[in-house]
Amino acid sequence: MIIRIKTSADVSSSEITPEHVYRSRREFMQTTAAGALGAVAGALLVPGARLDAAQQDLPAAKKSAFTVDQSVDPLNTFEQITSYNNYYEFGARKDDPVRYAGRLTVKPWTVKVDGLVNKPGNYGVEDLVNFNQLEERIYRHRCVERWSMVIPWIGVSLSEVLKKVQPQPSAKYVEFTTLVRPNEMPGLQTAGLDWPYLEGLRMDEAMHPLTLMVVGLYGKVLPNQNGAPLRVHIPWKYGFKSGKSIVRIRLTDMQPHNTWAVQTPNEYGFYANVNPTVDHPRWSQARERRLPSPLLNRPTLIFNGYGDQVASLYAGMDLRKFY
Repeated sequence: MIIRIKTSADVSSSEITPEHVYRSRREFMQTTAAGALGAVAGALLVPGARLDAAQQDLPAAKKSAFTVDQSVDPLNTFEQITSYNNYYEFGARKDDPVRYAGRLTVKPWTVKVDGLVNKPGNYGVEDLVNFNQLEERIYRHRCVERWSMVIPWIGVSLSEVLKKVQPQPSAKYVEFTTLVRPNEMPGLQTAGLDWPYLEGLRMDEAMHPLTLMVVGLYGKVLPNQNGAPLRVHIPWKYGFKSGKSIVRIRLTDMQPHNTWAVQTPNEYGFYANVNPTVDHPRWSQARERRLPSPLLNRPTLIFNGYGDQVASLYAGMDLRKFY
């Protein structure tokens, strides 16, 4: 079954969410007040990172109830979100993705959906994601390396995507495979990982309403360095669980491999739930630094602060063993 190929880059809209809506006066004052720390942290960010003139607007997204309190968790700027990234296919340095991801071709794009589904096939992005039902969700993003951001993702619940392909009752897990394109991804030769990058979720995690299939941020089509044209985000897990530039979604009855757990199993597990009491072998996870600060200036929250919504998924599990 072959489904027509369309991508988010084909979207046009006369109704655009102005970027200034996101950039509140409070955020400006906080950024100004943080001048000294910002100057130090500036070395971590690529100067002049900006919205490319060709970056297209998405249809206006409705505001979601799944949004953090911005008085506690103010938004990071577009420049911070797009210039400090983990995307090893473009290099291991945090500024490699913004430097090199511009060479990535994101249209046309297809996602192979197979395994234990009733509607397998090759799907275009807009065949999987209903662009008339986009939501803006302001989520905390926490990296296992202890840095964090607050990001205004735009997308739909992964559960809505999976419902379209009709999982079979025997499906217990969802596996994500990301793009491998050596002529456009210089990090494939240098990062020392086995490619393609693989990640997976238990079915109940994938179907949880917080799990988001992302196509944009700040009202725009998702930038390449952030995982264009399609990525997943699971806000209560460390960032490496959130696969970028997804080309395959497979439903299976067996727990899939995930790249970092295979690469260094003593450091990274399958679940990767944010847990301040489970240290990385090389550092404590008890605190984090909210960019652009260079300091470990915040206590790490269990499940990244989403415990009320997701703790029941792990009732009775030993979260130190299943890390």
